[in-house]
Amino acid sequence: MRQDFPHEPVMVDEVVDIFATVPQGVVVDATLGGGGHAEALLRARPDLVVVGIDRDSDALAAAADRLAPFGVRASCHHARFDDLRAVLVAAGHRPGTVSGVLFDLGVSSVQLDRPQRGFSYRFDGPLDMRMDPSGGPTAAELVNGLPEAELARLFVANGEGRLARRIARHLVAERPILTTAALADAVSRSVPAPARRRGHPARRVFQALRIAVNDELGALARALPEAVDVLAAGGRCVAISYHSGEDRLVKAAFTEAVTGGCQCPPALPCGCGAVPRARLVARGARRPTSAEVERNHRAESARLRACERLPIDEDG
Repeated sequence: MRQDFPHEPVMVDEVVDIFATVPQGVVVDATLGGGGHAEALLRARPDLVVVGIDRDSDALAAAADRLAPFGVRASCHHARFDDLRAVLVAAGHRPGTVSGVLFDLGVSSVQLDRPQRGFSYRFDGPLDMRMDPSGGPTAAELVNGLPEAELARLFVANGEGRLARRIARHLVAERPILTTAALADAVSRSVPAPARRRGHPARRVFQALRIAVNDELGALARALPEAVDVLAAGGRCVAISYHSGEDRLVKAAFTEAVTGGCQCPPALPCGCGAVPRARLVARGARRPTSAEVERNHRAESARLRACERLPIDEDG
């Protein structure tokens, strides 16, 4: 593992266990990061090939080093995970034949701990927050360019609730805000004292901006149905989420796949012709063990859900 990109994958034992029974073939690690999950899967299943996807070029370089011993069994691709179908085709793999897709969502501890990336209120750095620094709007552009009402809506939609309007009004008055320290300070001064006693008041604002900058929820909503569609029968899709917005999208996408989108009353037989495409591997979300949380605090909020593709008939 590259020492400049230390990476401990979350719930790795659970991920390996869920993929233990999938057919041999290709697993798409749609959030490759430092390659920890991919390495564990390749070691556990010599009959699997991993196609890794990530937006972050630093993560891809670290993953390439980590996975180099596996040779052609691992490939790394600079892309967004909502482009996973195109990545598969470009890599020579046919959709509908994939053994698994894995999403480990959110931001990595390495990204948070690098001040120059601008993800954390704990360090002073440029107000950036882009997972792919090569393009797209920065957090500074949103904070300094959006009208007050749009800024408040962004905070509400992506994590910050009742104080969103108050915070947005204060930030507009404070412009320009160009660094993480300046933003964290401005948010702290905008909220009443009781709010400052419940953890850092900028935490949800930073989360909301990061989600918006990277279109995280939009990309996830587009990627999850694609992930189920590219699976072969018996293939599994696994998603690890870290906040309620992500988990709601995962639950909704898996429910749609399991029900086929059926809208009939639950107590009555389906009359709308919906065709289920998947089954849940387990009901509800799995949580990390207490031992893992003690060892890796990032795992504390993790929720893992998984579904398995049903046999595909001539109509599926």
